[in-house]
Amino acid sequence: MSEEEAPEPEAPAGTDEDDVNAKLFGKWEVSDIQYRDPSTRRYLSVTPIAHTMGRHAQKQFKKSEISIVERLANRLMKTGANAGKKQQALGIVRDAFDIVHERTEENPIQVLVRAVENSAPREETVRLKYGGISVPKAVDVAPQRRVDQALKFIADGAHSSSFKTPVDAAEALANQLIGAADYDVQTYAVGQKEEKERVAAAAR
Repeated sequence: MSEEEAPEPEAPAGTDEDDVNAKLFGKWEVSDIQYRDPSTRRYLSVTPIAHTMGRHAQKQFKKSEISIVERLANRLMKTGANAGKKQQALGIVRDAFDIVHERTEENPIQVLVRAVENSAPREETVRLKYGGISVPKAVDVAPQRRVDQALKFIADGAHSSSFKTPVDAAEALANQLIGAADYDVQTYAVGQKEEKERVAAAAR
């Protein structure tokens, strides 16, 4: 067979054009996200996959490779009413993203990344014992723990704002994301971050 008649090589598996151009929830681009904090950059994974079926659970630090959107949904399931309801949590995140986009006209994934960066504490305190006396000591927070704490603050803020109130869960989550992205200290997540750093500064 001549070179002109040779068949073209097949594309490697996993490089389908639909996979490359996939969007989160079928709406939101994940390719043009900007990061301001270099320390948390590697722990803020953004992918078009919103549900990985818990494949990360077998390895200690594998969670950092999961989409930050799925990790937020997992955090929303920590409360009693939502425990184990992954599809319900993803529905809340999806609706919250629509509200965020409607209000800010930005990619809600970008808003989420900025909210996590602004809500991640840089310092916290640990307790050291000296001769039976407990003394607080300020320590730097590891980047992975900073992301974990930020997601916890955002989810807790959304829960406290919507629990036994007329505010819808998606609306409460959208308020937390927008407020944290704008570094509004009245937002629960940013307020908790500021409080942790204030206590740590006093313990230096």
